[in-house]
Amino acid sequence: MMRFFCCALILFFLDLSSVYCQPKYEFRAVWIASVANIDWPSRKGLNTEQQKQEFINILNEQQKNGMNAVIVQIRPAADALYASQYEPWSEYLTGRQGVAPSPYYDPLQFMIEETHKRGMEFHAWLNPYRAAMSPSTFIAPNHITRQHPEWFVWYGGRRYFNPGIPEAMKYVTNVVIDILKRYDIDGIHMDDYFYPYKISGKDFPDTQAYLKYARGKGISKADWRRSNCDSIVKMIHDAVLMYKPFVKFGISPFGVWRNSSVDPRGSDTKAGQTCYDDLYADVLLWLKKGWIDYVAPQLYWEIGHRLCDYETLLNWWSENSYGKQLYIGHGVYRAIERPTAAWRNPNELPDEIKMLRDDANVNGSIFYSSKFLMYNPNGWEDSLRFNYYRMPALIPPMDWIDTTAPQHPHLLKIDLGQSIRNQRLTISGDGINKGETEPIKNFVVYLSKTIAGITNHPAIIIPADASLKFEFVIQTTAIPKEWDNCYMAVTSVDRENNESPPSNIILLEKTSDGWQVKN
Repeated sequence: MMRFFCCALILFFLDLSSVYCQPKYEFRAVWIASVANIDWPSRKGLNTEQQKQEFINILNEQQKNGMNAVIVQIRPAADALYASQYEPWSEYLTGRQGVAPSPYYDPLQFMIEETHKRGMEFHAWLNPYRAAMSPSTFIAPNHITRQHPEWFVWYGGRRYFNPGIPEAMKYVTNVVIDILKRYDIDGIHMDDYFYPYKISGKDFPDTQAYLKYARGKGISKADWRRSNCDSIVKMIHDAVLMYKPFVKFGISPFGVWRNSSVDPRGSDTKAGQTCYDDLYADVLLWLKKGWIDYVAPQLYWEIGHRLCDYETLLNWWSENSYGKQLYIGHGVYRAIERPTAAWRNPNELPDEIKMLRDDANVNGSIFYSSKFLMYNPNGWEDSLRFNYYRMPALIPPMDWIDTTAPQHPHLLKIDLGQSIRNQRLTISGDGINKGETEPIKNFVVYLSKTIAGITNHPAIIIPADASLKFEFVIQTTAIPKEWDNCYMAVTSVDRENNESPPSNIILLEKTSDGWQVKN
């Protein structure tokens, strides 16, 4: 049975005006980067218990911040933070590529289990093309660059897959398939690194591949490069549908698709590089074709930026998301790393959140990165924890993946017991999963002054376990003082974030002797 003690979490010091304006559905996530030990592990060579404890601490902190998902980098450079069948262990775990953690464990399996214990989603973040961070990087004997050096090129001191080689595309897709088949992930996630950012005066060295594979097609090198990125995205989309169709596939591109100065469909911006023209990532095509389930543009510029204004880009992506989910990437790191006056402004992030919440096409936020948010720059972690993310939110369902709701749970028992200063309310119940193909992920508790709209504002989200039984405890002093009645209900949420109808509704009534159960 899942027991949840939540007197401090539910409607505590409740301000209805601030809490009830929070959306019921909102994707709230942080990026957890492993490359260069940015977020996790904090340094190379930590032992197994230290690595585990660090990740648990991150999850606990981000859960307190109101997050309902984490996006964890598990493949930074054709290496693995998991027991890969294709690639060596990452140097960011043990300090040397190819060396397994000691004592042995599978970090990805551990991270997924710990994330799901908290009712959160785990999205596996992979870099598709990066293969080595520098010429001095130690490369394990089983690294793909040693097995197929002809697939790779050097550019700007880093080694990359040549995206135009069909065998390389197939290899990357097989890496994704291996993860899909063996791990209970909720999403596959890729960021902005397709073709690398351009270096002035240096062309990416893929001319030979272009001449070989684009011969007779009559397309420019730029269009050929874009078609290569289109192909890998389509291949991964097809793999997800084949092996785990409930898994989401999302991409977090650079924040500007194209400037309107070169394409009337582009945004009113003056970015020095863009997705389409420089990274060869035609994200709009991927959205239009339905190859990705969500897009999370990295809007790392402040409101009012003279070249790439946050509000301008927010509106542009809202108008060009093609019905797929849109999450906004926030650059909280900019308040730490050489901050300008704009990023020393404590209102910057709250204003960004308020702005996106006013747009019905925007479904949530992702923060780069976990570490920088936990530094609490400008008090932003406090702002999320005690204001903007104070109450939990459900992850928005995707109706093109699944729309079948689970059966409603049952509230079985309510005990009102006296504590020293106030009444403790103990509620238990169970869910129904028999005959269903999609398991229950969470139970959602609602409290309301009226029956109408009882499921509008989640109060608690309880992770489900295999028993599908739950029990939670609250203090009745957490119920707003002005309420004379309190209606309570619980719903079930499945893996695709579809929510059941409410359970049987329980009415609590305030009397001179305290709260009493009326039905």
